[in-house]
Order: sequence, then structure tokens, then C-alpha cells
Amino acid sequence: MADGNSEWWRGCVIYQIYPRSFQDTTGDGSGDLKGITARLAHIASLGVDAVWLSPFFKSPMADMGYDVSDYRDVDPIFGTLEDFDALVAEAHRLGLKLIIDQVISHSSDKHEWFVESRASRDNPKADWYVWADAKPDGSAPNNWQSLFGGPAWEWDATRRQYYMHNFLAAQPDLNFHTAQVQDAVLDTVRFWLERGVDGFRLDTVNYYVHDRWLRDNPPLAASVAGTNGATTTYAFQEHLFDKTRPENLDFLKRFRALLDEYPDRAAVGEVGDEERSLQTLAAYTSGGDKLQMCYTFDLLGPQFSAAHVRGCVEAFENAVADGWVCWAFSNHDVVRHVSRWTRPGENPDTVAKFSIALLSCLRGSICLYQGEELGLEEAELAYEDLRDPLGIRFWPGVKGRDGCRTPMVWEASAENGGFSTSKPWLPVPQAHRDRAVDVQNGEGGSVLAVYRSILALRKRHPALIGGSIRFLDVEGDVLAFVREQGDERLLCVFNFAGEPASWTLPAEIWDVEITALAADVAGVFGGVLEEIALALPPVGCFVGRIG
Repeated sequence: MADGNSEWWRGCVIYQIYPRSFQDTTGDGSGDLKGITARLAHIASLGVDAVWLSPFFKSPMADMGYDVSDYRDVDPIFGTLEDFDALVAEAHRLGLKLIIDQVISHSSDKHEWFVESRASRDNPKADWYVWADAKPDGSAPNNWQSLFGGPAWEWDATRRQYYMHNFLAAQPDLNFHTAQVQDAVLDTVRFWLERGVDGFRLDTVNYYVHDRWLRDNPPLAASVAGTNGATTTYAFQEHLFDKTRPENLDFLKRFRALLDEYPDRAAVGEVGDEERSLQTLAAYTSGGDKLQMCYTFDLLGPQFSAAHVRGCVEAFENAVADGWVCWAFSNHDVVRHVSRWTRPGENPDTVAKFSIALLSCLRGSICLYQGEELGLEEAELAYEDLRDPLGIRFWPGVKGRDGCRTPMVWEASAENGGFSTSKPWLPVPQAHRDRAVDVQNGEGGSVLAVYRSILALRKRHPALIGGSIRFLDVEGDVLAFVREQGDERLLCVFNFAGEPASWTLPAEIWDVEITALAADVAGVFGGVLEEIALALPPVGCFVGRIG
């Protein structure tokens, strides 16, 4: 959908859908594309700009669709290509951009490319994946570890070689040092561009290229010191050679060149890099010839403080001269942020409302995850209910990702919360049903109502979308910054603490009139300005126009 705005992505609000858990229309317990199409009006009512679909491609589902066996087709559990086309048309009719998840660092081991590659060492696709000989003692080629535990190498008896897999053994890594691999991957991207998608979310974008010489990763200093509290072997290493290689920049330039053949398209990359994520983000989004934006896991962890948020944002601003960031607090891989950040005795709804106000005021684009607009907390599941291979393998030390992937709740009194007429693939907690869309619709103080109001506020104030950000020094667990664009200057103040806070405004704005925007979002911004001091309730905030 070309609307003549080639930078629609700058400052946009994206809503992530996990298709398997959004809406089931066939009664098989799994969500599908027709279900998403039927519920797009709800997403549009939030005031978002774009929808991101997690994978719906043909897949054996070893990792819930992140193991793709056919990049050009829809898995039957989700529907058909015709269903996808109808979804694109309806999204565009509602004024929504459509972004799809492109999983190209690896494929399924059932993909025809891998089937041919593993057949022999001299077939046309022999070097399409990362193959290596065993060491003389039969062990793996190097010390690289899989994110899903154990060595990142699997022995193949047919080729009598190891193949690399950063994730499951069923997800062999493609070899981006082979030009034909890059060509084939880009052809699959073009396929979806031709079908009208507006952009791509690039899964594990910094994992595409590996070190040619397969050099060992060094251990983390904490591992050497014996102070590493990691729950998986992957976290014992400094990942210098198995990802984030400089050659990846050349491929991203090729990707961008293809994207630029189509008007108004964009890409956001997922940077999974614990040690140097912001530097990688800067490299991948700078220069106008690679990705439009990236997001990291910096705000997807347990840290909930003014200092942490300021540190992450300032580090990005200092590292990235001309790039762009997409901030998120929740997604399909992490514990829901309301559960991560709500302290004992605190009201989760208060944290949910505070969080969307904060996210909407940060400089960058923002991404919401389905159900967070209802204030959903992490679901507590029994081991026998798990479907995530990560949780199944590492239980109970790691419970996996199923707790944030449970079905969306639409109707409190309907079977399975209105998600499906049969047993859902994951349970629907009663606590979630109590927060269903039909319960919160029309309720002025609900989390859903606040999401709509805050996102409308963001759209009314250009400074919140594309303006600069400048932090002010505040004592305690209070975050204060100014967003500015053109003649508009906004003061944004957030009290992370569990007790009230008072802040005396800096001298630079003592004599400047500040008009609170509380009327825009009644009952959300609890801060009160009294002459030159601002009184903030616990987990409360204030946004006002300066001048």
C-alpha cells in the first residue's frame, strides 16, 4: 500500500500478532489467518500504524513456525495464500501496514534446500548450509553453543560431517558466504513484496553470517571467574565468531536495495546480541543503505528503573548518528512486562498504564505485543501443557516462552475466552478471561481504554513521534526528559518508585508555562504541577507542554 510516505516507519506504532494464539476460525484449537482478518478492526481501534505477523509459513513446527520448510507458502494450520491476500487487503482497507516475520538465518531441516545439501558433498547445494568436518577425535568442529543448549553442531551420517545450528538441530543455519544462498533468500523476499506486504521483521538479523574460519568463541570473564549464573551453556561465551560478523553489512545492503525497488517499504531487524546490541543496531541502521530500524532486548529484561531506561536510551542516542530504534517491552520470547515489573503489593493495571505512557513518550518507533493492551500477565502453566522446546528441555530452571504465548481473550463468558470452540493449543487462564476485550471495551479506566487514549495522544503531538530527546537530572527513581520538534516542547516525567516523589523543576523552565496534558488522558497522568515543583504519585507520570 503506497501512501507516498516513504518514512511511515519513523515513529510508527507496530502491533505484534502471534498467529497461533490470536483467533481460531476452524475449531482446531490454533489461530489462523482468517481469524486475524476478522479481528483487524480491534487492532485498528487501538490507533496503531502497522501489524507484524509472526511466522505463518509452511513448517514442521519444531519451533512453532520459526523452522520454515517453504518460504513461499502458508502452513495449512494457518490457511492458504488466498487467505493471506485477503488479510493484506483488509489491513490496507483499515489503513494498517502489514509486516511479516522473515526467518532467513536458518531453515527447517525438512526444507528442500537442506534435503539436497545433506545428500552429498558435491551436489549443487552442498555449500548452502554450514558444514564442517569433525575433529580427529570425532568431536564438533569448534566450541560454539546453541541457544537451545549444548553444541551448535549436529552430526550427519550421510555426509559424515557436522552442520551448524544456532537454535534447534531441526533448524540448520544457511551459509550466507555462498552467493546463491543470498540470491535465493532475496527471491523469497521479493515473492512477498509482490503480494503487497509493507515490510519485514528480520528474525535474528545478526546471526546470518558466521566466521569463515570457525574460530572458537572465548569464555566470558564471569565464566572464567566462576561467577556466571547462566542457565544455558550458550551464556558462558562471548559470541565473537558465531554471529554479528562484519560481512553481514554487505548482505543488509543487498536486502535494502531490493526493498527500495518497491515504494514505501521498510524493515526492522531483531538484534539478539547481549554484549554489544546498541553498537550493532547503530551499524545496521546507519547510512540509509541498510535497515530502517532495529530493536534490541535492552528493555525486554527484568530491570525496571529510571536509571536503566535512561542508560539504554542515551547509549543508543550516543551510538547512533542517523539510525533509528524500535522500542518494545514485551514480545513472544520474554515474560510479559506487567509480570516482570509489578512489585509485591502493586496493582498490575497501574504498571500497565505507566508502561504504555512511558513507551509512547520515548524517541523511536514502538512495538506492542498482543494482549498487553489488556494488561495480561504471564500465564503460569503446568509442565504437561508446555509446547515450547526450550521450556520442555530446561524445565524447571527455564520455564520457556509458552507463558506469554497463550491465546488472546475476546469474550469473558465465551468458551476459551472466544478464541476457539475447541481445546486451544495452550490453556486460557481464568485471570486472562476476566480481562477480555468485551469486558474492557467501553470501560473508561480500563487498560484497553488507556492504551487507546495514550496512542491517540502520541499521534496528536509530533514531538512524541519524531522529536529530539534530552534528559534532565533528577534524584531518586524518577526519569525526566524533554521531547522537542519545531515549536513544540513537551516535558515528560515518570516516577518508577513505589512511593510518591517530588521534583523541583530546573531553573531553565521555572519561568515557562507548562500546560499539563492530563485532560488528554483522564486518570492516567497523576502528576500535579504546583508552581515550580512536580508531585508524582507512586508509579505515576506527568506530561506537559512547555511554553
